[in-house]
Amino acid sequence: MSLENIFRELQSIFSDQLEIERKAIEALQNASFQDYKPDKHTSLPKEFANVMQEEQAHEICKSILKAKLDWCPPKTSTDRQYIEHSKRKAHVEILGPNGLIKSDMVRIGLYGMLSQSEYGIRTHPAEEIYIALAGVSYWKRGNEKYKMLLPGERSYHPSLMPHSSKTENKAFMSVYVWSGNLSTDDYLYKGLPID
Repeated sequence: MSLENIFRELQSIFSDQLEIERKAIEALQNASFQDYKPDKHTSLPKEFANVMQEEQAHEICKSILKAKLDWCPPKTSTDRQYIEHSKRKAHVEILGPNGLIKSDMVRIGLYGMLSQSEYGIRTHPAEEIYIALAGVSYWKRGNEKYKMLLPGERSYHPSLMPHSSKTENKAFMSVYVWSGNLSTDDYLYKGLPID
């Protein structure tokens, strides 16, 4: 499965209701694969593949599982606690400043967490949206309580909104978009919520 096919399929996941999703569609449509050379391939742990093959999973999961991608924990922060909490995560930035395809318009990536994992409270200047593709996750926005996110559902985070996520009995996989200030210089990881 080619990365170009995944870019085409991702366009249908985003809606034109929010500006951030319109920007994602535009960036995916304008992506140039001229200089793209497939990098090394690291397989996803079986737990991700299991939820991505479930009936409720988005159709694109089949293509993602066939693609040769280098899955690794995200590297957004050098905070020791962040690094420790990232060990149970899988991530590939497919479009963006550090992406497989370069872009200074957005960051778009595939991101998942194994079951029984937490990603603590964080803030960043970029506005962000996650769209669940498979499995079950729980998202906390600002002072709200955690809310379950199922395939096809979204968690939107305006610039600098504190947010966190976790899993319970299942892994999850998603696609995310960052728009606006794409720098990670002011990304702040505050650790796990106290509640």
